[in-house]
Amino acid sequence: HGSNDGQKGMGLIMLILIGTVPTVYALNRAMEPGRVAAFSGNGRAVTQVLSSRLAAQPLTATTDEEARGRVAAYVRSRSFESATLPALIQMIGSIDTQATSYRSFANVPTEKVSNVRNDMYLVSEAFRHLLKQKPIAFNADEEKAIKTYRSGLDHATKFIPTWVKVAVALALGLGTMVGWKRIVVTVGEKIGKSHLTYGQGASAELVAMTTIGAADLLGLPVSTTHVLSSGVAGTMAANGSGLQWATVRNLLLAWVLTLPASMILSGSLFWLFRFVF
Repeated sequence: HGSNDGQKGMGLIMLILIGTVPTVYALNRAMEPGRVAAFSGNGRAVTQVLSSRLAAQPLTATTDEEARGRVAAYVRSRSFESATLPALIQMIGSIDTQATSYRSFANVPTEKVSNVRNDMYLVSEAFRHLLKQKPIAFNADEEKAIKTYRSGLDHATKFIPTWVKVAVALALGLGTMVGWKRIVVTVGEKIGKSHLTYGQGASAELVAMTTIGAADLLGLPVSTTHVLSSGVAGTMAANGSGLQWATVRNLLLAWVLTLPASMILSGSLFWLFRFVF
């Protein structure tokens, strides 16, 4: 439940925090100075890896803004060009300079937080595409160095404070305590024609746990409710109890309509807010 539904709550809260208080939550200011130093060393190691791939091509001098634009163009288009690698090296150097000069992300000036975060995010995404598309062949040690550096970038930009995790866990737990009855009645009495037995409940929960766990590992989007209700329906069919097709029909409609309805609603709201503001 926490590994699936809990992620939505934490993600929404972080979007709100980064949007409303970016100077506090855009960067992981709780990152230890020792970890920042290690991150800087990893950046230099990755720079050596990338520089070795430049061969005889000179490292063209560009401004940080031009380098940022080239890396952003690669992330956006997924089209690797000869200028991408020098620009990526320059951005890593710029990030390293800022990390070492401030010694800790807690010391990054307020007016520079957004720029530092955006640079780190761009470089992380660029490496993600490099490792996936493989326009450059890296050996195992080089890939490990890149992944270690990227992990440091993500730790600084894609973090969730402990208090957010605790708040979401409490919200899920308290919400279940307060609103359990409607869910239990629907799942236990309205999917099949007979009341759900302990054995059927255990089987459905085991299937739901396994399916959601596998989806988490593979990064697949699934609904806890859909998975569990499908498991219950399966136990009813296997037991010969029969299904209440009115409920099953509503579940099927929810599966079919959820994605397009969400897309249309979010797209309409975005268009409206963009038009108004």
